[in-house]
Amino acid sequence: MANYSKKRPIIDDSEMSSSSVADMLTGRHPVGPGGEGVFVEGSILRLTMKNFLTYDYAVLHPGPNLNMIIGANGTGKSSIVCAICLGLAGKTAILGRGDKVGLYVKRGCSKGAIEIELYKNGGNLVINREIIVENNQSVWMLNGRHCSQKAVEDQVQALQIQVSNLCQFLPQEKVGQFAKMSNIELLEATEKSVGPPEMYEYHCELKNFRNRERELENAVKEKASFLEKAKQRNERNKLDMNRYYERKRHLDMIELLEKKKPWVEYETTRKELEGVKKEREEAKRQLAALKQAHAPMLRKIQLIEDQLKPTEAQIKAKTLEIKEATLKCKQKQDQLDQKHKEIEDTKQSLRLKQMEEVDHQKRISNTRRIIEDLKAELAKVGNQPDVTPQINAVNVELRQIQVKRAKVEGERSDLRREKNNIHAEHQLLVRKLSDMNNMMNAKEEKLQGRHRDTHSGLQWLRQNRHLFAGNVHDPMMLVINVKDHRYAKYVENHISFHDLRAFVFQRKDDMEKFMTEVRDKMNLKVNSISAPEDSWSKRPAARNIESLKRFGFFTYLREMFDAPDEVMSYLCYQYRVHDVPVGNEQTKAMIKTVIEEPYLKVLYTTDERYTLKRSVYSNKISTSNSALKPSQYLSVTVDAEEKRQLEQQVKTCESKLQHIDERMKALEKEMAALDCRDNELLGEKKQLSELKSKKRQLEQKIITKEDSLRQMERSVVDLQKIEQDTKEKIAAVNSQKVIIVKVFVAQMKLRAQLTMKKVYLALEMVGLTAEKTKLENDCREGGSVLKTTDQKCSQLEHRKVQLTEQCKGLLRRAKTICRMQTDESLPEDLRNAFSKLPDTLDEIDAMLNEEQSRAECFSGLSENVVDEYNRREQEIKLLEKELDDRNNDLNIYKQNISQAKERWLNPLKQLVERINGKFSEFFRSMQCAGEVDLHSENEAEYDKYGIRIRVKFHSNTQLHELTPYHQSGGERSVTTMLYLMALQELNRCPFRVVDEINQGMDPINERRVFDIVVRTACKETTSQYFFITPKLLQNLQYAEEMTILCVYNGPYMLPPNQWDEKAFIRRRLRRKDKP
Repeated sequence: MANYSKKRPIIDDSEMSSSSVADMLTGRHPVGPGGEGVFVEGSILRLTMKNFLTYDYAVLHPGPNLNMIIGANGTGKSSIVCAICLGLAGKTAILGRGDKVGLYVKRGCSKGAIEIELYKNGGNLVINREIIVENNQSVWMLNGRHCSQKAVEDQVQALQIQVSNLCQFLPQEKVGQFAKMSNIELLEATEKSVGPPEMYEYHCELKNFRNRERELENAVKEKASFLEKAKQRNERNKLDMNRYYERKRHLDMIELLEKKKPWVEYETTRKELEGVKKEREEAKRQLAALKQAHAPMLRKIQLIEDQLKPTEAQIKAKTLEIKEATLKCKQKQDQLDQKHKEIEDTKQSLRLKQMEEVDHQKRISNTRRIIEDLKAELAKVGNQPDVTPQINAVNVELRQIQVKRAKVEGERSDLRREKNNIHAEHQLLVRKLSDMNNMMNAKEEKLQGRHRDTHSGLQWLRQNRHLFAGNVHDPMMLVINVKDHRYAKYVENHISFHDLRAFVFQRKDDMEKFMTEVRDKMNLKVNSISAPEDSWSKRPAARNIESLKRFGFFTYLREMFDAPDEVMSYLCYQYRVHDVPVGNEQTKAMIKTVIEEPYLKVLYTTDERYTLKRSVYSNKISTSNSALKPSQYLSVTVDAEEKRQLEQQVKTCESKLQHIDERMKALEKEMAALDCRDNELLGEKKQLSELKSKKRQLEQKIITKEDSLRQMERSVVDLQKIEQDTKEKIAAVNSQKVIIVKVFVAQMKLRAQLTMKKVYLALEMVGLTAEKTKLENDCREGGSVLKTTDQKCSQLEHRKVQLTEQCKGLLRRAKTICRMQTDESLPEDLRNAFSKLPDTLDEIDAMLNEEQSRAECFSGLSENVVDEYNRREQEIKLLEKELDDRNNDLNIYKQNISQAKERWLNPLKQLVERINGKFSEFFRSMQCAGEVDLHSENEAEYDKYGIRIRVKFHSNTQLHELTPYHQSGGERSVTTMLYLMALQELNRCPFRVVDEINQGMDPINERRVFDIVVRTACKETTSQYFFITPKLLQNLQYAEEMTILCVYNGPYMLPPNQWDEKAFIRRRLRRKDKP
């Protein structure tokens, strides 16, 4: 398998490494070494590839100026770019191909090698990299000596080679990312590429300075804030300190008052004791005089008490006799009341008998009248015809109505049962449909989280879909429905995210209208695509899947998902999803056989994607593979057909429910009509039945009333006899009342006599009691004074003893409080201090309360407040000094930043002006407009500086900033190419690589750009330039300084050792000389 996809070397290692186009086309011979041009230090002199991608062995000798590498697709042009990147210690991520370096070794080989010779004053630098597939490792050599990758990177960096800088190295897969670079990233790439070596260092230094400046400013602000807070806290502490001293003054006054208070208490008590002694002697003299005047009145009172005792006994006896007579009177009165009641009850009974007899006579009269009326009505009824036939006819119709009602009710019951079943089915279908819609909402939430602008555009579209004439579909990721969530990774890895979030339009004019509204007016970054005019959605695959099943392929990518016709048509047209087979582990195991199959360009195994390119010359195949990334957006699957069927079933259920409701309403009306007729017949039947039974009822009523009348006539009472019996009962009761009245009068007279005797005894007793009371009052007055005086003497004696002890205790307490000895007198300093204070207890207590209240207002204070205040004063002084030092440091730092800014910004502005001059000149030559400027919203934010590219390709538009969304692909390619050419003359990098950037340009712009590239890159002042393209326009202008490197391969290519460039030129010249 060593010669599986063999490439021939582009140019062998003969004396002349490359030829100019002019030499080959005009027949001129190449000039000698002196005219080959001057290589810039770091330029590539030689590139050797061995078992690398599609090459077995190849050597490339580029020229010092513009090197145009041209060849058909699949011949190996981009392999040269990969070799330059990896050979100069570049990362695989730069190339955007395989992520492992082992993937760049030719299939079937265990090792591959790259050797690059770089021009360097004092001796060229040869870098060799051997790639080992097994462990995915590399072996590095510098000038034939083994070294580390870091040593290679250091040498490459020293030569100003930056393969990670898109301004210097732009591989095919990264062309589109140039326009995606932010202004900041573009500035840094430009500084590294064309600026002086120290410019990017100054920029980084400035950014670090600015960060340090922010830190210093924040530190100064924090320190100033801390100092201000410390001062404010100390001001509060100063108030606390003043309050502490004020409180101490009040406490000292309280202590002095508390010392004087016991002395004042002692003096007050001593004076009170002297007064008590004098008052006690006076009370003793008054007590002796009162005792002599009180004895005669007591003897008179005793004599009157002896006279009162017999009179009180007589009054009590009379009182008992009066109570007994009163009780007898009450008994007789009760007997009289009872007899009165008996008479009234007898009279009431007579009145009731009379009223009952009157009512009885009225009922007899009414019954006779009713009997006469019933007999008259019975005579009338006897003349009417028989209604039995009519009742039988009504019954027949009623039975018919019952049958109809039962039939309608049965049908209603069946409809209700059917409606319940359909309703349950409808609810189940609605829930299933809701679950599917929730899954669609989950996909929409993912879109909102990843790309908010697209979600905003989706909301606008849903509100304005009526503005468009053709079909407009939501972003692809929302309308693509993978049939099995396991297939989502294939679809998602095959379709780019930019297309997954793109809106799909059936008509181009609708797409332009949408982009005008959403992108231009709303400034939203959205993608949109137009489906092909001829549908590709049903286009068959190039080969039947059955023919590929032997390799493990089980389906094509198109069969794994559903999508609207326009979306599917675009995916078939753009991504060939109908021709991309998907296989399993068997496919992966047979991959070497699979890739030999014709018509296969992209295929999938279980975990990998393979891309196949077939050379148009040798028909050999080059492959690249990459691991599949897990699905992020399409793993949520909804079966569109099932959803459509569910929606159709829901509509069918709703239609059935509507039909049942209409039938139920009709049955309701029919039932209402039957109920109405039934009620009418029942009423008619009732009237006929009443008419039939009325005669029998009247005869029965007459018999009943006549029986009642006979009973009432038999129950008549004798009122005269009842009245006579009543009179006899009343006369007997009156006789009893006369006897009771006589006894009652006798008892009343006896009670009056006893009452008069009691009154006479009471008057006598009142006179004696009044005399006794007068004597007792006189005696009581004298006795009260005597008793009061005696008590006063006792109290004064007791008070004297108390005050004596109290004085002794108060004196001891006063001396103890003042810290004095028992026999010591009051010191002179305390005496003077006491003299300034009040002399009464009330005044001292008032003043003490006032001082205590004021002291309590200063609670929570201690001597620590004073210490804290003094300590903070020292801290504030230290903080002020530290803040001054920080401010000085910050001012010095700002001066240094200003100087560094001048070193960086002034040359940068000049550099950007030069780039802008070249860039604008190139655009003017293309009859367009473009400019480059240094952009920053804040001059002090050095990490926000960026280069802004603004272009205008149409005369009726304004300058627009270069973005991945506003310009077309061709416009972005032209802008990128012209910016790189504007850097070319300023370039300090040894070479620049641009791979297939002209692919998206129209012929006019491609020709203009090519002329600019030739004029610029072929100047003596420019460095080496590699321009890779698969095709060129005819009649282009070439320069002598150009080097054309044609990449050929195929089954008829000569071996490297047989390639003779000189012989080829000679044959070309001879052919030209022939007529």
